[in-house]
This record gives sequence, structure tokens and C-alpha cells, in this order.
Amino acid sequence: MKQSMSRGRFAASSAAAFASIAIVRAPARAAQFSFKYGNDQTISSPVTTRAKEMWAQVEKETGGRLHVDTFQDSTLGGDTQMISQVRTGALQFLTEAGSILGSVSPIAQMDSLAFAFKDTKTAFAACDGDFGDFIRKEVGKVGVYVLSHPWDNGFREITANKPIHTAADLEGLKMRVPASPISLDLFRSLGAAPVPMNVNELYTGLQTHIVEGQENALININQSKIYEVQKTLNFSNHSWDCWWWLVNIDAWNSLPKDIQDTVQRNVTKYAYLQRRDFAALTAALTDKLHRFGMQINQCDTATFKAKLGDYYKKWHATFGDTGWSLLEKYTGKLG
Repeated sequence: MKQSMSRGRFAASSAAAFASIAIVRAPARAAQFSFKYGNDQTISSPVTTRAKEMWAQVEKETGGRLHVDTFQDSTLGGDTQMISQVRTGALQFLTEAGSILGSVSPIAQMDSLAFAFKDTKTAFAACDGDFGDFIRKEVGKVGVYVLSHPWDNGFREITANKPIHTAADLEGLKMRVPASPISLDLFRSLGAAPVPMNVNELYTGLQTHIVEGQENALININQSKIYEVQKTLNFSNHSWDCWWWLVNIDAWNSLPKDIQDTVQRNVTKYAYLQRRDFAALTAALTDKLHRFGMQINQCDTATFKAKLGDYYKKWHATFGDTGWSLLEKYTGKLG
């Protein structure tokens, strides 16, 4: 009798123990939608840090139905490769500069037209408004959905190993530019010799003198450590860029309406946070880059603009009257 009871207790306790092990080891419920997000920014960039916070919030608000992993710093390839991936569906979400996206949708480059915006406030008024809606609609024709409220990618400046005071200083200079038709055309028009190159190849390209100069926002100059391979930082504010939020169209259409609304609401919410972060970081970077040894110069941009008559005519014809008029609504007359 005692032996029987002992065995019974053993069986019961063993069952309880195995049950507890099963409970501990049971995996969490898998997300209904498990997607990927890519960018070319470092882990400390305001784009990456805010995106990670945003996706955690989206997962919380959707009750775990949508989980998105972040692949920063060109982990999935350069910009051109990631654009291809988001169009085919290998990648679901991507933040991409309009200037680079212009290789597949020419209209996307309009936000980076040379000397279009006088300041960031004007730029975002345009891109959050009907001008931005126009771009989003046009880019949508190449198999992606574009969310509203893009994030800040900043005004672009020139670095080189010599001072750039006027357009004459750019003559023949091998300039790295994004793989972007409008960027290539701008620096050809200014007399430079532009070389298209993805940002993940930039440092080596400068180090080995494949290119002699480059142009980028201050935050990208800092995070790519351009100060280690370039001597001068030349303020030109020659163009502005934003990060458009792209979604593979099939992936977007697979999401229920409430999840779509949650994603867009958070992209908008975190856009304002990322823009604030970006502005604060940019304001501190001039002194930092100077302390790192870069000589600071101010470009005479009047000499730049004097060479861009044909450039503006070409891009007006490319973009068409509707888009051009929408842009000039915010910028004033261009060209």
C-alpha cells in the first residue's frame, strides 16, 4: 500500500515537473506578420534609434501581431540593392532618400532639387503637404507604398582635401555622389567629375582616392568618419533630402486596416521625434568636426547657382508642370 502510494506520488510529481518544464520552454506566440526593415544608417543614428523604438511601439499596440526586425548600416546591401529588395518583397520596409530613389522613380528626386528649400521648416511643410502627396502617388507606381511624414536627412555639404569657396574650385574634382541622376547632373553642371557610389563604399573610396571629395549631411559625414580622410568641410546647403518610408505593396496590402493605421500613426509620431533629434545633433556637429581637424569654409553659392540655368530647365521638363508648380508653391520661383 505504501509502495503504491509512493509510486503514485512519484508519478504525480514527475508529471507536474515535466508540465512545468514544458511551460517554461514553450515559445512565445509567433507574430501574425514578421517583417524586415532596412536602412544605411549606423546603430546610433536618429533614424535607427527612433525606428527601433517605433517598431517596439507598433508591436505593443498591435498586440504582437506585427513584428519588425531592424537591419541598419547597409546590413542587407547598399541603397540600390535595398530598393530592389523592397520592390520584389525580400524586404518589407525601407527608409530611402528621394535622390537615390530617383533611379527607379524620377519624381522622387524632386525634394533634393538644388537650392530649392531655404530651410528645414519649408522643406517639411512641402513634404508633409500636397507636394509630398504628389511624390508619394508617383513613387507608388513602381510597386511600393509610401507612408506620409518622411524623416529628416538634412541639408548636404561638401567635403574635400582642399577648400571649396566657389564653383571654380569644383572644376574636375572627382566627387562621390549617391547613385542618383539628379545628384550626378548637379555636379556635372558645376564642373565636377561626379562618381556614383553607395554610402557603404564611401570611406574606402576616399581613402584610396577613387574619389577626391563627397557631399552629404553633417550627420552622415560624422557617422561615416569622413573627417579621417578629408580635410575641409565646405558649407554649401546645395540640396536637402528626406527619408521616405517605403513599404512593399503586397506586404502593405496584407496587413489589416487597423495595423496599417497603427504603422502610419507611429511613423508620423516618431517623425517629429527623429526630426528634433536630427536638428539637435546637426547643431552640435560643426564644432565637433572642426575639433576632429576639419577646416570649415563657407561656399559662395551665388557662383554655384549661376551655372544651373540648363539644370533647372532639364529637371522642370523631367518633373513636369504639375509637380514643379506644387514645389514652387513652397519654394518660390526656381531657376
